[in-house]
Amino acid sequence: MNRTLKKTLCTGLSCAALLWTLPGLAADTKAIATDEMEAYLDFVDYGGATISPEQIPRASWPTMHVIDARDAGQYAKEHIPGAVNLEWRKVLAQRSTIPKDKPVLIYCNTGSLSAQAGFALRVAGFENVRILQGGFTEWKAKGGLEASAPAEHHLPR
Repeated sequence: MNRTLKKTLCTGLSCAALLWTLPGLAADTKAIATDEMEAYLDFVDYGGATISPEQIPRASWPTMHVIDARDAGQYAKEHIPGAVNLEWRKVLAQRSTIPKDKPVLIYCNTGSLSAQAGFALRVAGFENVRILQGGFTEWKAKGGLEASAPAEHHLPR
């Protein structure tokens, strides 16, 4: 048997063996992921790492890594000052760009997509991630960077 034919057969057999084992690998991977999520949910604090705009003091904003998880068009139109744009579906693929040594705040328009991204990051070991409850919409409605100011400050005079 010539060398090229042997190489082709070996490659074909390797691919066949890999394809044969893929369903088992996929099941194992899903089981591992499910176990990790279950363990996270067993110990996560009530609220699942959400934080409301009023809980963030004005002085804390510059110390945080803020992620706008919306699409680039929405980010370009308007975003929280200092935020970086990282679409919610890409947070795990680009997790190496997210610091683990400082607070991270992630938001979308209403908090639902950023909650999914934040959950994925926290399961992946990013315990420093908080999800902005109510998202950008609520952040703006409650006064933006000044949302933590006393309620009297926002009352008409």
